[in-house]
Amino acid sequence: MTERVLTGDRVTGKLHLGHYAGSLENRVRLQEEYESFVFLADVQALTTHFEQKDLIRSHIHEMTLDYLSAGIDPEKSTIFIQSMIPEIAELTVYFSMFVSVNTLRHNPTIKAESKGQGLDELYYGFLGYPVSQAADITFCKATLIPVGDDQLPHLELARKIVRRFGELYQPILVEPRALISNTPRLVGTDGNAKMSKSLGNAIALDSTREDIAYKIKRAVTDPARVHKNDPGHPEICPIYAYHRAFQPDALPEIRQGCERGTMGCSACKERISLTLEQLIAPMRERRAYYAGKPKAVEEILMSGTQHAREIAKETMKEVRAAMSLDYFDLSARERRVL
Repeated sequence: MTERVLTGDRVTGKLHLGHYAGSLENRVRLQEEYESFVFLADVQALTTHFEQKDLIRSHIHEMTLDYLSAGIDPEKSTIFIQSMIPEIAELTVYFSMFVSVNTLRHNPTIKAESKGQGLDELYYGFLGYPVSQAADITFCKATLIPVGDDQLPHLELARKIVRRFGELYQPILVEPRALISNTPRLVGTDGNAKMSKSLGNAIALDSTREDIAYKIKRAVTDPARVHKNDPGHPEICPIYAYHRAFQPDALPEIRQGCERGTMGCSACKERISLTLEQLIAPMRERRAYYAGKPKAVEEILMSGTQHAREIAKETMKEVRAAMSLDYFDLSARERRVL
């Protein structure tokens, strides 16, 4: 039986090279090996963007275009919208009945994210984010979840929830396993540890040749390298990090040129600009194709969401039966009334 992979993104804006290096490139590979589900986490976006409903709506379309442009194939991956699977919300409620507040408060990812967001108080939805994420994973009985080290606490809680559900009721849900990503986080063009649109240090997946060249030209490099022929320190240079991520075969030559001072920063930047243009150009082309076919994009989302919903309905039938919540079948009565 083919294993099922589930992954997704909070709907908070267009995607960039950091997303591509960290997850999208891997998803394109995984869809060739596994039954793949990719979701647009609009409900989870509300944990920090609940006052920006119109933005979330527009971001759904933009992120779908990013998925398609990056190579996620709707014939191989089920792309769906989280909020349109009501069974996920129902499962979240059931899980929340046996997950303690202390467990959530001490989740290291929640602590780090709340600090990073500068939240003065924890909203119920934000605190319960890991419980919602467990429902995302288990509604379709996903077996493999691609994660970085920072997301492991969330996945471990999901595993504990599945085990606890089995102990309390029946072992009908699947305990997911982690597919650890060893890809280092892509630094921003300003040298910040994280590439982020909000920080203005990201290169979007639909960047033009001119956009790429401009961002790379302004990017920081080794601060200790003042003159062209000064010996460089590649490991602290964001541009070298881009070489490592997108043209690893050239690393020995680039490292040598930097450390010996025979390759200046301008030449190094020109080289990575060309590499990034070669990477992004096909994405731009695919994005433009789908952007010109909004109805086709909507159909992709509708079809994927419908498929995910059918799976969710079957899972919830089993869940309600296991919890003795299957009192009667209203759908049959509704059909008779109609």
